[in-house]
Amino acid sequence: MKEIKKPNILFFFTDQQRWDACGCYGQKLDTTPNLDAIAKEGVLFNNAFTVQPVCGPARACLQTGRYASEIGNHTNNVPLPTNTPLLGNLMKDAGYDTAYIGKWHLATDGVKGEEYATEPVPEHLRGGYKDFWLAAECLEFTSTGYSGYMFDKDNNRRDFPKDKYRVDVQTDWAIEYLAERKKDNPFFLFLSYLEPHHQNTSNHYEGPHGSKERFKDFEIPGDLVGTEGDWKEELPDYFGCVRSLDDNLGRVINHLKETGEWDNTILVFTTDHGSHFKTRNKEYKRTCHEASIHIPMIIHGPGFNTGQTFDDLVDLLDLPPTLLEAAQAEIPDVMRGRSLKELVNGAEDWRDDILVQTSEAGVGRTLRTDKWKYCIMSTYDMGYITWHSGSAEVYKEAFLYDLENDPHERNNLIDDENFTDVKNELKQRLLTRMNDIGESKCEIK
Repeated sequence: MKEIKKPNILFFFTDQQRWDACGCYGQKLDTTPNLDAIAKEGVLFNNAFTVQPVCGPARACLQTGRYASEIGNHTNNVPLPTNTPLLGNLMKDAGYDTAYIGKWHLATDGVKGEEYATEPVPEHLRGGYKDFWLAAECLEFTSTGYSGYMFDKDNNRRDFPKDKYRVDVQTDWAIEYLAERKKDNPFFLFLSYLEPHHQNTSNHYEGPHGSKERFKDFEIPGDLVGTEGDWKEELPDYFGCVRSLDDNLGRVINHLKETGEWDNTILVFTTDHGSHFKTRNKEYKRTCHEASIHIPMIIHGPGFNTGQTFDDLVDLLDLPPTLLEAAQAEIPDVMRGRSLKELVNGAEDWRDDILVQTSEAGVGRTLRTDKWKYCIMSTYDMGYITWHSGSAEVYKEAFLYDLENDPHERNNLIDDENFTDVKNELKQRLLTRMNDIGESKCEIK
């Protein structure tokens, strides 16, 4: 029996990108024409979510297929564990050339004082991406919008060309890899961009030159209407970042079409979390709110070119099993998600809620259903980061939103006695989800 040719897999990963910044999710500005086109051909998930709305933890969950509390990656500055199956290793074992380009954020160990923010990531901390590596632990500290550097597989520094935008440079290097690689095996390229994350060194979203003028006529997202935060001055540059990412997505797609590889390539487009522009706390994420946890997720390619849209609740943990199934690899039992191919194939027993963990701005657990969002917190700091532990023994009910009637989460019903029965039901469902992943010793007040 002839072996089925395995598809290439391109993981196009952005950082801090709101789902509603994309045209295929309703954005009226011309931000994502290339993504919109492949969304029509492929599969679009309307209700996709992160499981941890902060950079390092979300990335660790994606590379392991497990919740942050299970692997100890509940904050930034925690290295990726080596005692659990890792996506890079599993894809390598499945016969793929594994390549990683861009932001990593999974090597620094804050407890041991091993700091790689501006240093090369050691080979043993690269999560199994063994064939090609061109990355920076914290790209926001080794670069700005128009200058910077990454490190290659041999720890050599590679500088950006002068006055060239960061997204363009990273895409140049990705296309260079695709053009020069040997084609004996299929590739698994994890292309991890910093944009549209803010530039930490300036606390500003750095879009390409001209973004402020090009995207000044934006429609205010519903959750931001009437709020403070910094969205008024930052959204044009934010949308500029999003458009640059889309332009460069188009460049990669065109290269694959020119080389005849596009038809046998699965493209996954998603992000680690969103941004609420300092409206829910004094930074950009780390909350249970939709702007923080609701993310874009689109898959295109063999097995997914069905032109379907799903409203089912999915999350980042569903992507590792999806990719492994596409690679004809065994899915480890410890992984928590389900292959999204099941939905494409008509699964009728899909979940009706998701679990989101939060940390750094207070330890929290959130249950999100089609209609309700219920969140418990051990503490909640409206300031910046408080670096709490990953779990708690005692939680307090903090948020209850009726998403059907209050999609922008303006009316917190947690203290409304008319919703006591709703809270009790959601509490039990949340406790069940927590117990399923080993969080059984806690109390909710």
